[in-house]
Amino acid sequence: MLDLLDKISKIVENVSTKEGVFVDVRIEKVNVFHIERNPETVRVREGQDLGAAVRVFGNGVWGFTSTVDVSPESIEKAIIQALKIVRVRQGDLKIKLLDPREDYVKPVLKVDFRDVDPEVKMRDLEEYYKMLREPPCVKSCTVYYSDVYITKMYVSSDGRKIVQELAYTWLYTWITGSEAGQLTAVRDERGTRDGYTLWKKWPPEELSKKIRTRLEGQLRGVKPKAGKFPVVMAPEVVGVFAHEVFGHLAEADITMSGSIIKDKIGQKIGNDLVTIIDDPNIEGGFGTIKYDDEGAEARPAVLVENGYVKELMVDRTYAALLNVELTGNARAESFRVTPLIRMRNTIFKPGDMKFEELIEDIKFGYYLVSFRGGEANFDGTFQVGIQEAYEIVNGEIGKPVKNMSISGNVLDVLNKVTGVGKDFDLEYGRCGKGQIVYVSSGGPHVRVEEMLIGGLEQ
Repeated sequence: MLDLLDKISKIVENVSTKEGVFVDVRIEKVNVFHIERNPETVRVREGQDLGAAVRVFGNGVWGFTSTVDVSPESIEKAIIQALKIVRVRQGDLKIKLLDPREDYVKPVLKVDFRDVDPEVKMRDLEEYYKMLREPPCVKSCTVYYSDVYITKMYVSSDGRKIVQELAYTWLYTWITGSEAGQLTAVRDERGTRDGYTLWKKWPPEELSKKIRTRLEGQLRGVKPKAGKFPVVMAPEVVGVFAHEVFGHLAEADITMSGSIIKDKIGQKIGNDLVTIIDDPNIEGGFGTIKYDDEGAEARPAVLVENGYVKELMVDRTYAALLNVELTGNARAESFRVTPLIRMRNTIFKPGDMKFEELIEDIKFGYYLVSFRGGEANFDGTFQVGIQEAYEIVNGEIGKPVKNMSISGNVLDVLNKVTGVGKDFDLEYGRCGKGQIVYVSSGGPHVRVEEMLIGGLEQ
């Protein structure tokens, strides 16, 4: 592997020097083991994907090619092909260059899933699946398990030689249920970065009970009252708010295309209690990386600090355009595509309040625990479905609430944050922005003075 890296590095340096262009090469090898368990069957697949992404920057434009042949000869041909693209185009882009660096990053695995027998993985998943199916109200269940080991090698003409290995396990659950003529469904996602530790972190009997309780709440809960009410968001809902509702607005390509915060950099948009960070250093986070897919060191991007918009997430191109330091947010789904500005672990920073303090003076409101999906727009408006919620009555958690949604404008909500908990938790998932990458989001419990509550048709 290192021998290949050295050979490609020489090719990159030679072409860059001769042609006066920037060149980088990203080689990826991905090993995947996947199980799908549904009422009809069990599907198991295992495979490997291998290839290289090649970019050339010159004349103010990018040229890109990819190849599944990672030999030095094939990669050199791909560089020449990308160079041809650059030569027939003209633009006005610039890019940030980096200081030379060599590094080799490997994950620390408590239990290497590559050493675990597939039969053990299938047995463990089957045990969990059977527990999910226990209540009579559960009608259907689909569970996906994946473990993925990724090796990335990055070489650039500004002297970067980075090898980074990444390990993920991922568990996705979808169950449907019916009772008294009513049909509903709930979902759940979990993940680890330290190997085959899912079932130790979330014992199957505890996790299955949690999801069954969520389903039963959607079948037997009360309908939400429509209107504006105080809410307390649990870490999972805080996470989707930080990522989906606000985070995308702070990705520089989206910001500069017209998001609501484009003209608000340095301005106050929220309560002093609000600090939102895209942090690549959180232990165990799905978005935890040392380097991005442009070879840049990944550092925390402080998006909002004490209510003020502080910075955006950038790649080499937008860092040059905005004349800011790189954040390490360039990520690609695979070697077949170019990196985009993507989030890593997007979180609300914890505060100093206990959960009991957040709810004690709420006469009537809602406790939002888990989300079902949603959408957010450039103008800051959003709607998010809530799949687990409870009434708050006189400072106490009350009845479960079914078919709820929340909506509003992100800036309005950030200004109405009135309490931030001292706890912290992460959600594990994947984000789509034309490409799919692993991300985490989360934070503490957060109280909002009022939020627009509505119902969802099922």
